[in-house]
Amino acid sequence: MTLAPNLDRPTGQTFSRTLASHGLTLQRSRTQIFQLNVGKLCDLTCVHCHVNAGPKRKEIIARATVDRILDWLVNANISTVDLTGGAPEMVPDFRYLVERLRQMPQIETIIDRCNLTILFEPGFQWLAEFLVTNRLNIVASMPCYGPKNVDAQRGDGVFDLSIRSLQLLNSFGYGRKPDLVLDLVYNPNGDFLPADQAELEADYKRELKKHFDIDFHRLYTITNMPIGRFASWLKHSGKLSTYMELLVEAFNPASVAGLMCRNTLSVGWRGEVYDCDFNQQLGMQWKEATPLYLWDLNPEQLSERPIAVGNHCFGCTAGSGSSCSGALVS
Repeated sequence: MTLAPNLDRPTGQTFSRTLASHGLTLQRSRTQIFQLNVGKLCDLTCVHCHVNAGPKRKEIIARATVDRILDWLVNANISTVDLTGGAPEMVPDFRYLVERLRQMPQIETIIDRCNLTILFEPGFQWLAEFLVTNRLNIVASMPCYGPKNVDAQRGDGVFDLSIRSLQLLNSFGYGRKPDLVLDLVYNPNGDFLPADQAELEADYKRELKKHFDIDFHRLYTITNMPIGRFASWLKHSGKLSTYMELLVEAFNPASVAGLMCRNTLSVGWRGEVYDCDFNQQLGMQWKEATPLYLWDLNPEQLSERPIAVGNHCFGCTAGSGSSCSGALVS
């Protein structure tokens, strides 16, 4: 396995050594999810963001890259495309990309990782209806059902705007119809692990319905990864060592079987290939003699490839485990 540069590790333990001590290995299975990070442009600057996204970022996928990716997907047996960023909807070719994906019969599910506030940004009045028309599954960040934690993590006024966005999506049927999927994402507002996913989901559904008449389908709990902006906050606060120790001590071997790096192919805004979005933000690009891009790969020859790991991987294997689809074990 390829190893990433080590993060602060107070216990002297490494992720690869931890896997070996449990008799575990990591390699890819059949690719089921194609996750495309279309860039780092975003209308928000969230404290927990592992991408370091924000309004001033210039990294945006180009039309030529979109076309090369679409050409590759035509010959790939992959049924789910997961669009992330930044705010994916802000890239100029978002609508073009989605409409082209919808023309591919093998693509059953398109996920839009939406920050909700984008729905009320000037110039995005078209977005809600577009999402409905193209039947995108929405996975929306909502770190709490109350304003204090949301605004602290994502910016002043974001909670109220997020509530308005969820109510708008509900009015179109999102979260209330089975074919208009609306899932929410919780991540901790600090250096601790998420609570039980099922219990939090029940709390969210009760509180959002009671106070705002909001419905949604699922809640995903995701552990804050010690990279990007969150890592900078940990270092500035003098908490990186203790947070890494928390993750190491909470390692759960049962989570390894469900890790998203096994069945997800992560592709960057320039077409680079990675095992996951976290590896992408750390620059852990697939390489052979030279760095690999999507169009260098045969879609049928991705299985059984070793997965690049580093100590940030303790974030995905701590406690109940963590992935883009939430907790990995009950």
